[in-house]
Amino acid sequence: MADPIRSYLDFEKPVAELDSKIDELRALAANGSDISEEISRIEDKAKIALHDLYATLTPWQKTQVARHPQRPHCVDYIAGLITEFTPLAGDRKFGDDEAMIGGFGRFRGESICVIGQEKGSATESRLKHNFGMARPEGYRKAVRLMEMADRFGIPVLSLVDTAGAYPGIGAEERGQAEAIARSTETCLNIKVPNVAVILGEGGSGGAIAIATANRVMMLEHAVYSVISPEGAASILWRDASKAQEAATNLKITAQDLARFGVIDTILKEPAGGAHRDPQGMIAQTGDAIAMAFSDLKGLDPLAIRTHRRQKFLDIGRRLG
Repeated sequence: MADPIRSYLDFEKPVAELDSKIDELRALAANGSDISEEISRIEDKAKIALHDLYATLTPWQKTQVARHPQRPHCVDYIAGLITEFTPLAGDRKFGDDEAMIGGFGRFRGESICVIGQEKGSATESRLKHNFGMARPEGYRKAVRLMEMADRFGIPVLSLVDTAGAYPGIGAEERGQAEAIARSTETCLNIKVPNVAVILGEGGSGGAIAIATANRVMMLEHAVYSVISPEGAASILWRDASKAQEAATNLKITAQDLARFGVIDTILKEPAGGAHRDPQGMIAQTGDAIAMAFSDLKGLDPLAIRTHRRQKFLDIGRRLG
């Protein structure tokens, strides 16, 4: 199977030019030219350029990386980490929401409940999953699954990747705010361990509705915020073009949030972002998830719930 065509972000232009040169030289080498040393030299140069570029990303550039279309999504992590996965559909009140994927399976031999937002990877799947923006029925499905997991003593894993909850009229009419609040409340109330991973974007209440967990982990170039940079710029300056300034002031990066104690762990990404080595990133994330659940394994149900509630109370006291 051929590798997908690599997509470059605007700020990656210097790396894109070097990669293009490497491709040209490889084509010449395939025709019999002995230029292996030149290829190796430019490959080394490209690796250094990529490393240096990603070592100094701005918050706005990290936002672009978090939204990269080739970044591994929820379904990729489920396929790579969960065996015997059985998806469940519907909220038993209105319908099913394919922006929110949920079900039960096995993680390294142990039963697990998985809930996650799926953005889709191509036009058809993006429309099917509504770009990862869940409606009330999506959050009510999450509540149903978390309560089921709690009933049977099965830990919960949340995979977060959304620009935010869907803001459409129909969603508001069906109680979007109430559904998000109920989902957040359920996260706090369950007596089984829950772990959340911010894979790409963690947007507003749409993210925290499933990310109010005992352990919150975040990929190195993911973002997590109360509002998108574009939304904040539109509200504060009436000018969406100031999104870069908003991204900096919002403190949305994993590094900022770890410093504030909002998240527990930063998962280092491959040079150039998770999309440059999806399988490696998925495997590393699996190891971190296993360690997080292992740390919580000895706690009794009441202690698990108390630990979670105290964690979020402490965030409020520390940042209030």
